[in-house]
Amino acid sequence: MATVLQEPEPVTRPSVAARGVTVVGERGQLTVPPWVVDLATFRRWMDSDDLPEKLRIWYLKGEVWIDMSKEQIFSHLALKNEFFYVLTGLIKAGGLGLFLPDGLLLSNVAADISGNPDATFISNAALDANRARLVEGKEHGFVEIEGSPDMVLEVVSDSSTRKDLVVLRQAYWEAGVREYWLVDARREPLTFDVLRRTAKGYAAVRKQDGWLKSAVFGKSFRLTQQRNARGHPEFTLQMR
Repeated sequence: MATVLQEPEPVTRPSVAARGVTVVGERGQLTVPPWVVDLATFRRWMDSDDLPEKLRIWYLKGEVWIDMSKEQIFSHLALKNEFFYVLTGLIKAGGLGLFLPDGLLLSNVAADISGNPDATFISNAALDANRARLVEGKEHGFVEIEGSPDMVLEVVSDSSTRKDLVVLRQAYWEAGVREYWLVDARREPLTFDVLRRTAKGYAAVRKQDGWLKSAVFGKSFRLTQQRNARGHPEFTLQMR
């Protein structure tokens, strides 16, 4: 019998609903097939027609992590869009590789993870060397990236704090991701860090007047926050 996961009340921190499964967010339910027991079967489930769209689900080292919370408009959606806008232009103009927003399924066997980063960059060099490869779906078209992308972005929300700051920081390092970009704009002042992969873990790139140098892109970036005419947060990602 499949396991039915349901949150009786909205929560802002993870709560274990069943062994090996964590559900965070608002009231909701999802049936996890009993045959999903490891990374390979999780990836097969992700390529099935059984899943609702736009649901954020991860496989993290033996645990299925399901986020059923809503994304905040300004500190999450609008903020991600600013990164998409700037980085898409940079990568397309330079013919640097493949940049993908949230919705991508990224899997890495060595790190034992599979899920949906907020943004992912895969360089042409990574594709040519087969450090990262495109995976076709069961019917047609490419539906997944397997391997080690050059950069991933995560925007922290109340429901993803431990996942982004602790679990994925270790997992992306094990997966060989060269840079991990972390942003948290839930309160002022916002934080923006570029974490560079070293032999022993990630190390934060030192800021120079708020600017962060990315070895992946060969550019420096600075993220600022203002208020628009309606008094809502507005974000600007500068590049030089």
